[in-house]
Amino acid sequence: MAVITQLSQLDPNQSYTYADYLSWRFTEFVELVKGKLLRPMAGPSPRHQQYSTNLVAEIHPFLKGKACRVYAAPFDVRLTTGGGNGDEEIRTVVQPDICVVCDLTKIDSRGCVGAPDWIIEILSPGNAGHDTKTKFDLYQESGVREYWIVFPGINTVTAYVLENERYELAAEYATPGPMPVATLPGLALEWADLFDDL
Repeated sequence: MAVITQLSQLDPNQSYTYADYLSWRFTEFVELVKGKLLRPMAGPSPRHQQYSTNLVAEIHPFLKGKACRVYAAPFDVRLTTGGGNGDEEIRTVVQPDICVVCDLTKIDSRGCVGAPDWIIEILSPGNAGHDTKTKFDLYQESGVREYWIVFPGINTVTAYVLENERYELAAEYATPGPMPVATLPGLALEWADLFDDL
């Protein structure tokens, strides 16, 4: 079997599994959604990286001594969406910008198997539809309990919480103040600490 090092070697109409994904040798990160290869993700901008760092810096200290962990991309999250969790059965693997996992049995040497409790995606130019529609639907279906979308251009955060298997808008934050985290009672991130480049 030929080693896959270029996206052009793959058929965009074919369905792939996590086992296929593990055999690829790309320099860029790719994602699979229900077997379909998503376009490679561009490297994050300095602003994107700063926001990610700011978020992790606020979340990490709160989790000290708790049975939850925070992870930043690149970090494989394998979503089983009702199927089996073997490499040949998993057809969805994503790279959330930030995720918090409180069921540590989901963590293995390759990332997370199953839905994290909380995911944060930071929009980049060209991926708005990916994060606001494709991943929104995917995370909802997979049972991610809380999903935040950070909009760097307009400095807002939209927070959704899973209620009866559907995402409900919990809050939109566009001005300085605390942003409470539903899945981690007692934690409230500061809007001004996130958007500290203003």
